[in-house]
Amino acid sequence: MLEELETDTARTLSDIEDKIQRYSQQLHDVKEGIQILQELLSESDQHGFLQGVALTSERIKGKIHETNLTYEDFPTSKYMGPLQYTIWKSLFQDISPVPAGLTLDPITAHQRLILSDDCTIVAYGNLHPQPLQDSPRRFDVEVSVLGSQGFDSGVHYWEVTVCEKTQWMIGLAHEAVSHKGSIQIQPARGFYCIVMHDGNQYSACTEPWTRLNVKTKLEKVGVYLDHPKGLLVFYNADDMSWLYTYREKFSGKLYPYFSPGQSHANGKNVQPLRINTVRL
Repeated sequence: MLEELETDTARTLSDIEDKIQRYSQQLHDVKEGIQILQELLSESDQHGFLQGVALTSERIKGKIHETNLTYEDFPTSKYMGPLQYTIWKSLFQDISPVPAGLTLDPITAHQRLILSDDCTIVAYGNLHPQPLQDSPRRFDVEVSVLGSQGFDSGVHYWEVTVCEKTQWMIGLAHEAVSHKGSIQIQPARGFYCIVMHDGNQYSACTEPWTRLNVKTKLEKVGVYLDHPKGLLVFYNADDMSWLYTYREKFSGKLYPYFSPGQSHANGKNVQPLRINTVRL
């Protein structure tokens, strides 16, 4: 934007200088005409004076042009709009990977989980289990849900809001993981996750768990998957500080995994998990 502004400024200044030169030339011609008329005024022959006026008028005719300098000579309005959106849209075209527009898969959701209408928010419900049709893909013990889109190639990134919660688990699950019964969430079982537990502790779900060095309470978690390189990286999405990296030889399709944890009667952990969506 600054380069474009400098280019517009240089072009406008050049146009203004050209106009000033034309003004100066026109002023010079007019002064010459006035001098000639003043000389003719000293002559007593009125016929000669009138004839000189006609000749002088003809001489400068066509040399006087309207040359106005206006506010519109410089396109200031071009730089007075919402520059942050102009810049964001320009940057958005170069971002790779573009943040994935994920949604949750209702067919996989545990019966106590409540999904928003647009399937981007999931919360644990304290009511009786919902009378949902059972499916081989539905978790029946783990209060979990998968994303509706799986990844078997490429590079992907998404963010999940986890603020004000005291328990949650997010990551990836292999397409072949078990959805029934009590499940061990670890890489050997096809799960690659990080977890918040005990109110303010964070760990990677390895075997055994690996404690994460998190200095401040996480508000948003970024998940970066490079399937061909076998990299799954978790970030603090607020400042993009690193949390943990899984290095695996991924084969098959991987699905985003979400568990908001159980809510408690004392009001703890009632907040939902929310998939951040990117809109222009």
